[in-house]
Amino acid sequence: MREPDDQAAVCPDHSAGKRHARPTPDETWFRGKRPDGVACVKDLFVVTHTESIHHVEDKVGGWYDTDLTTRGMQDAEATAERLVALVGRGEVEIYSSDLRRAAQTAAIIAGRFGLDVVETADLREISYGVAGGQPQEWLDARYRPAPDDNRLDHDCGIEGAESRRDVAVRVFPCVGAIVDRPCATQIIVTHGFTLSLVIAAWMKIPIDATGFVSFPAKSGSITHLRQDDLFRNRAVIRLADAAHLNAAVSQQS
Repeated sequence: MREPDDQAAVCPDHSAGKRHARPTPDETWFRGKRPDGVACVKDLFVVTHTESIHHVEDKVGGWYDTDLTTRGMQDAEATAERLVALVGRGEVEIYSSDLRRAAQTAAIIAGRFGLDVVETADLREISYGVAGGQPQEWLDARYRPAPDDNRLDHDCGIEGAESRRDVAVRVFPCVGAIVDRPCATQIIVTHGFTLSLVIAAWMKIPIDATGFVSFPAKSGSITHLRQDDLFRNRAVIRLADAAHLNAAVSQQS
């Protein structure tokens, strides 16, 4: 994973010259302190990319690289606006999968913060090998579900596809390197399947114990993870929240 050249380049004060939504009382948890004043060590916001062309074409994603749709770009704008409201003023780092649908989502978010994005292949979606870009029905006809006794190393019977373990062994070190950086607030833009392993890595669940881990999420969702400075717990504050997308649709109608 490419490291930023220096802390200042990735964690500038983005408040200068920018307008930010005024926090409401129930958003005090998102300001780096709990209501009782206890400082938080780390806030990590994990975003699933918004609608991509392969979604509307009903094609297999994985490493098949497609752009966002018009709706996807609009949803990314709504996601960016929500993140600004949650994160507020302060230092932020943004990381993303290098696949276009995630990178484009991240770029829209980064533009709202006035920041750059660090892209990495380690945050990519699971690869479906030769199935990538095929009609979904093509994969459905050939897909072999993982058995209960070997879910980590099963490749679904598709040539060139990654196993769950393959994804975990690239995601876990990547998340660890991101979280170990001193910036207190970070945003990761990734994919639906990969989200579950990002959360597992954050929770320090051993890879061998992730065979059944699954956190379903809609496109454009926001998951908020936090470690506090008192108990040192790694908590899931919000999981796969997509309410901001519903609000955006209501405003347009």
